[in-house]
Formats: sequence, structure tokens, C-alpha cells
Amino acid sequence: MSAVDFIDGKVATEGDDLYFKVRGKGKPILFIAPAGGNGDGYYPVARILAEKRKVITYDRRANTRSTKNSPNDFSIRQQSRDAIAVLKAAGESSAIVVGNSSGAVIALDLAAAFPEAVHAAIIHEAPISSVLGEPESAKWSAFFKSVYELGKQKGATSGALKFYFGVELPAIRLMIDTLNVLGYMKKDKGACVVEQIPSKEATDILIFNELLPITSFQPDFDALKASSAMIFIACGQYGLKRNAWYARAGKIMAEKISCEFAAFPGHHGEYMKKNAAPWAEALIALIEKAGW
Repeated sequence: MSAVDFIDGKVATEGDDLYFKVRGKGKPILFIAPAGGNGDGYYPVARILAEKRKVITYDRRANTRSTKNSPNDFSIRQQSRDAIAVLKAAGESSAIVVGNSSGAVIALDLAAAFPEAVHAAIIHEAPISSVLGEPESAKWSAFFKSVYELGKQKGATSGALKFYFGVELPAIRLMIDTLNVLGYMKKDKGACVVEQIPSKEATDILIFNELLPITSFQPDFDALKASSAMIFIACGQYGLKRNAWYARAGKIMAEKISCEFAAFPGHHGEYMKKNAAPWAEALIALIEKAGW
């Protein structure tokens, strides 16, 4: 199988069917998708890494081509178990785990709770405001709750717009790069014929089910320090140059875990760009540092 080719399928776990893709051969890399849960966001990077490694991407529960039978009580620990189910379905027992945003929070929990499944975890811009000192932690907690309330009053799309334009991200650039994912999906059709969850429903899941548990997550720093998994905390240059809250949160987590903090090119969704080579190179450097 070449880096361009892939196999796809679904794995049944805890009431839902999770759609996944596998590219390449070699040591496995598992990518966990951010908000929106679409594994194809990693398409540009996956193609590069699959030249030398086995790359596994998947759509998270209640998103895109996975089903949403059991999304009402969002559980980060269940999301971690989902990642393990996908990993096993792809024929692996452990991998390098890479997560961005919400996916980074899940990867962090996975490294703490299931270290046997994680050779190393690369945590890119995890939006965990709970690690910030007061009053900033309370400020961001109030902001995320206001996003939720606006969604309840005027719809999830209104809440999502408030979130993207208020969370110190390059909102327009991020939206443009997110649109690229639709193009990737059209180019990357697989043999597994599946229905897609409408984008409106995915936005509802993000605002009403996922947002508050993700941003209020409390990392188990004792378990992370004791974990057999290597951990790297990463942030893009966009957030670092602006000293954004998620960049400062990342540095705090790296200090508490006593792990390496790495600077990556670009912004929060840089890996979705058509030219994702610089981001992929930064990722490969950490993968090689982990001996993978």
C-alpha cells in the first residue's frame, strides 16, 4: 500500500461505529481529531508520514462518518477508550498518539489512563483553561459557559462563531483551512460506503456536548508524570508570539509533567494546509526523538 492508498472500515464500540482509515506501513501513528471530529483534517500530514509509517486516522464518535447513538453524555475517558478500539481494529496495541485541540485533551487523558497503548503522546494546543491561575482560569471558564448559553438561545452556529472569534485563534484563517477538509474528503473517497452526519448536528455536538467538558478538563499530572508514555506539549508560533492563553497553558502543563515543550510552525490548524510539510517536519522530529 502506497502513501496515497489507504484501507478503511468501521469498528463497533460502546454503542457506536467508528470510521477509520489506515495508510502506509511501519510503526503506527494514531491521530485524534479536534472539534468537529473529522479525521480527514490530518490528510496532508497523513500522506507525508505514511511514506515511512503506518498512519491511522478516524472520525470521533458522533462526528462525520462515525455514528452518534451515544453522544449525550460526553466523556473524555470514553473518547480515550474509542481511540484504543480504533487502534486495535487497525491491528495495533500501541502507537505514537497525536492530538490537536480537543483531540489533544483526549490524547493527554489516554497517556494518563492507558499508558500501555501510548508509546508517546504529542499534545498540540490543548484548550485546557483549568490549569491557568486565577483570575484567568475563571475568566475563560465564564467565556466558554457564555458560548454554551448563546448556543442555547440562538443556535449552535452562533455559539461556534463567538467561540472562534473570542478564543485568541486566527478565526478566518482557521475557517478557510477547515474548508480544505471538504476538498480532501472528495479526493479521498474510500471503499467503505458510509453516511455522513450533517455539519449542523456536528456543531450541536461541539457546543452542547463537548465544549465544557474539554475546556474544564483537569489533567491527572501525577499519572502523567508516572506514565511510561513519553509526552510532548506543543504550540504553534502564532499562539506563542501572541502569548495566547493556550500557549501559556501548554507551558504550565509541560512544567507540571516535566516534559518537553515544542514550538510548531503556524497556527492552530496549520496541519490542514495544503502545504503541511513544515508542520509534518516538526512532528517527525518529535516522533524520531521518541525513537519511533
